[in-house]
Formats: sequence, structure tokens, C-alpha cells
Amino acid sequence: MRLSPILRGVSSTRHPRFPVWFPLLLAALLILADQALKDWALANLKYGAAPIPVIPGLLDWVLTFNTGAAWSMFSGSAKLLAFGRLLVGLGILGYLLVRPQNRFLTVVLSMIAAGAIGNAIDGILKGKVTDMIHTPLFSAVTQAINGSNFPIYNIADSCVVVGTILLLIASLLPHHKTETVTE
Repeated sequence: MRLSPILRGVSSTRHPRFPVWFPLLLAALLILADQALKDWALANLKYGAAPIPVIPGLLDWVLTFNTGAAWSMFSGSAKLLAFGRLLVGLGILGYLLVRPQNRFLTVVLSMIAAGAIGNAIDGILKGKVTDMIHTPLFSAVTQAINGSNFPIYNIADSCVVVGTILLLIASLLPHHKTETVTE
């Protein structure tokens, strides 16, 4: 099976690695940012209030809660989803500690882990995930496609989505040096 060197964690001068503690630091910083913004939103925004424009047409603050997953799938399952998210996040970080990867993969997987853990914290402690970022431009697109608004989200959601998109893009990119993986 042939895999891109970016996804295989090949160690060479072209694919250097971060110190083994780096994924923990990056994940901790992203989780702290997520939790700080959620705390700020709870203290400064009112549930059900009109959006507060930050960058008109691009970014608004809107306080809402989600007891499910993306697009409110599995609503009412916050605790169960939280434990699943926590296991996934900790599992990814454990993997990165045991099998250090190249810098790109370390950052991307740390982002995904941080997002999973950030939303798990909400689900476990509050029974719901706090969301506050609204993107009117995204909602305009989803309204044109299927008549619904784009979900309101948080930093943890962004980490999971952006990390996953970057991982997908990297897996589709051609690579110059093809090596065979035998396992």
C-alpha cells in the first residue's frame, strides 16, 4: 500500500518532527482558548438574543447550545457523545505520544483531538455544548442549497472541521517520493 509521506509520519530532513510533548501543549492551548471563549459567551451573550455583528456579513456572536453532534444530530445525547469524544481525543493524543509523526500530521491530529476534548468537557460538565460563532456567509450558502442556516459553532468545532479538511486535502495531494509501506 502506498501512502503519502505526509500521512505516514516519515522522519527525514524533509519531514522533521516536533518534540514529543508538542501535541499535548498545542491541544492544551486550543482547549483553553475554546473554554475561555465559551465562558466569555456565557457571561456576555444572551440566549435567544439577536446576532451581534463582529465583522458584518462574515462573523456574528450568537449564544446557543447543542445537546447532540453537528447539525444537532443525536440531540439529547450530550453525555454519551461527550464520553465518546473524550475517548477519541485522548486516543489521538496517546497515539501521537507513542508514535510521533511529522509536523503537519502532529498539528492536524492535535487540532482534532483538542476539538473533541473541548466539546467533551462541555458535554460532561454541562450536559450541552456551548456554541457562539455564526457565519452569515456560510448560512447564505446553505440557505441557497437546502433552505437551512449553517450551524452556530465554537473553537472546538472549528478545530475538528479544519483539521479533518486539512487531513483530507493532504491525503489527496500527489507526492514526489513514493515508498512502499510493509506491515
